[in-house]
Amino acid sequence: MAAAVDEERLDETFAALANSTRRALLARLAAGAATVNELAEPFAMTLPAISKHIKVLEEAGLVVRGRRAQYRPCALDPDALKAVSTWAEQYRPVWEQRLDRMDDYLARLVPAGAERSKR
Repeated sequence: MAAAVDEERLDETFAALANSTRRALLARLAAGAATVNELAEPFAMTLPAISKHIKVLEEAGLVVRGRRAQYRPCALDPDALKAVSTWAEQYRPVWEQRLDRMDDYLARLVPAGAERSKR
């Protein structure tokens, strides 16, 4: 049953990462914790819109919020990204093999030392 939970979390993580605004928020948080107001500064969006994006990131486990009185900084939680990396890593041998085959094919098409014709 734990595998199903992991798959569900992975789905949430990929869904959260599918949005460019959320990826930009994560990139900013990679530099350090920030408040919602600080995160919203570079965007032409309302605070509620930014808050919704942060909520999606929180639900996916990518962002955590601290609590210090009225100050609630957001911070990147790298564990969810580790899960994505682990998932993608299992496919590395496949894409490396395909890239190696493409290199071999291209090497046969263009012999070593041959110059490309000018167009």
